[in-house]
Amino acid sequence: MAPTGWLGLTSLGTVHTAISLVAVAAGLWALLRYKEITMRSGLGRVFVWTTVLTCLTGFGIFQHGGFGKPHALGIITLVALAVGALAGRGALFGKSARYVEAIAFSASFLFHWIPAFTETLTRLPLGAPVLSSPDAPALKAITGVLFVLYLVGVGLQVRRLRGGAGIAPLATPASP
Repeated sequence: MAPTGWLGLTSLGTVHTAISLVAVAAGLWALLRYKEITMRSGLGRVFVWTTVLTCLTGFGIFQHGGFGKPHALGIITLVALAVGALAGRGALFGKSARYVEAIAFSASFLFHWIPAFTETLTRLPLGAPVLSSPDAPALKAITGVLFVLYLVGVGLQVRRLRGGAGIAPLATPASP
């Protein structure tokens, strides 16, 4: 087992956590400021790229005897980011592109919170964590609440986008 440091994290775990905190802050700031996460804003780009780095560094620290739930969540997150980025370009999803983008990037934002709660509540306080394992029923309840918050947030974004609001329209071909 690798030596542990701050809060029982390995060096890679510490870097992973720092990057993920930047991603969460950028995503939250984008949602509060622009009411959406999109690659058309600097905050959105920071969110997407730091989330990619979070997933990639996570693969190096999820060592629980082979492929597991954290690996699956990392892959699903990368897929959601790719779908959101493709939708943001506007060519693939037609008139639904803005909605697909909002749903995909919001899902990737949600996916940050699942391991955040799991790792925090099963590690802290040191020596006597709040929850004894990642399979604790309380974590299932927290995940359920997070999913409801995701649905409410996406619903608000879709309603706002239907009203024509947003950062900027998707790129359209230049006229002759």
